[in-house]
Amino acid sequence: MFAEIKGLNEECGVFAIWGHEDAAQVAYYGLHSLQHRGQEGAGIVVTDGHQLSVHKGLGLVNDVFNPDIFDSLKGKAAVGHVRYATAGGGGYANVQPLVFRSQIGSLAIAHNGNLVNANHLKNQLENQGSIFQSTSDTEVLAHLIKRSGYHHIREQLKSSLSMLKGAYAFAVMTERELMVALDPNGLRPLSIGRLGEAYVVASETCAFDVIGAEYVREVEPGELVTINDDGLTSERFVGEAARAICSMEYVYFARPDSNVDTINVHTARKNLGKQLAIEAPVEADVVTGVPDSSISAAIGYAEQSGIPYELGLIKNRYVGRTFIQPSQALREQGVKMKLSAVRGVVEGKRVVMIDDSIVRGTTSRRIVNMLREAGAKEVHVRISAPPIKHPCFYGIDTSTKEELIAATHSIEEMRKQMGADSLSFLSLEGLVKGVGRSNEVSSCGQCLACFTGQYPTEIYPDTLHPHDKLLPV
Repeated sequence: MFAEIKGLNEECGVFAIWGHEDAAQVAYYGLHSLQHRGQEGAGIVVTDGHQLSVHKGLGLVNDVFNPDIFDSLKGKAAVGHVRYATAGGGGYANVQPLVFRSQIGSLAIAHNGNLVNANHLKNQLENQGSIFQSTSDTEVLAHLIKRSGYHHIREQLKSSLSMLKGAYAFAVMTERELMVALDPNGLRPLSIGRLGEAYVVASETCAFDVIGAEYVREVEPGELVTINDDGLTSERFVGEAARAICSMEYVYFARPDSNVDTINVHTARKNLGKQLAIEAPVEADVVTGVPDSSISAAIGYAEQSGIPYELGLIKNRYVGRTFIQPSQALREQGVKMKLSAVRGVVEGKRVVMIDDSIVRGTTSRRIVNMLREAGAKEVHVRISAPPIKHPCFYGIDTSTKEELIAATHSIEEMRKQMGADSLSFLSLEGLVKGVGRSNEVSSCGQCLACFTGQYPTEIYPDTLHPHDKLLPV
């Protein structure tokens, strides 16, 4: 859970498999394991070698699919998607995979990420006669493919991908092959595995564990991987670029049992908590984490500080994620439904509350009040990431600085607003050291733009809020 339940909204999850007799069923379990990456819609497209069949809908994976549906989803390969609407808004038309049919064959596309030049390309394409059926930036790729001028789908895709800017992990399937690609900076995670003779691809490795697949390797930045009945082939569609994987995958987005670019997420979060204890110690009686994604960091903080870790906050597992509610009032009511403080743990105690981010600050205030109402004598808030001061254009739903409390308030002002006895954030250097990709900020291979304002790609003017300004790349 993010401090805002949810102030930062998640990206999407992509799953694909080639060469399995029950491809749709395997895709279902894969999507179920990626449900945390999006709850607004889900879909699966299968191929039997001759045609594409699709089923998708709004809601959770369990809501969209039932056993009878799989009778119509027969095939040896499948592409699946769970969606959170970071670009283009919600609605059935934007639920993926998107399917495009023509006289020479069909195409299914699933996408995790966000294209920063989507509006620019849409304007060009519409001026050339394209008509868009959705408001999703994913549809841009299909139009580019059709207008590429090449005959083979692989050449069409390579040409089209080279025109895209931003974050993208694509799975593209025709009747006869599956192609997956990662943006040149590798902003999004994407991994390849094996399930017997079948190949599988997923946004997170936890999907491999669920279906019993074996991890093989990461899809490399700027790489196009093609999988068909002849096996797997790889080629580059752009030259070399510096990796800049999203730091928030380690801090919040990914499941703790996933490995993101070979680094275990639980271990990284635990190290972030240890680093936080070194940088921001405090005298206290108990450490607790805001469920779920802050638990690992809280354990690390407790181990490093010697303060006992306790379950001071309990999550109600039967309440849907409240960030999808349409108003702030309902979001705040959702906090009360979602979390409860354990009086027997926090009453009369000095509590260190570990969370992974503060976005608007309203939910953090509510949780601090909840702990005080349960009898906590002191509440010290520790955040296992630096302050988020800049909007993200790569698939996280913060598009303006006005949404970010850290962009307009000092740490002391934030502390007063949430009613905490103290408030500290992890340093940028502590984040990089905790994740463990590198000890140097300049060579960490992570995107730090939401903390620093320095973006790894060009940001097109029509993606900016009028009041926002960019620092040099």
